[in-house]
Amino acid sequence: MKEESITEILNQLKDGKLSEYYVTNEEFMDFRQVLVKREDFKHFRGIGQRGGDVLYHYLNEPRS
Repeated sequence: MKEESITEILNQLKDGKLSEYYVTNEEFMDFRQVLVKREDFKHFRGIGQRGGDVLYHYLNEPRS
């Protein structure tokens, strides 16, 4: 995945245009590298799925 498309997806999660986003195991490292650079990183929650995939949600309150 390209950084621009990942940023767009993360912004859509933040803005409520997407309620969740499913990241495959193959895309995970690219997705995470962009995610951890964001100021609102702690607002994203990833739930691990079977096979190494991750389902991301945006939280109104940052996780601790």
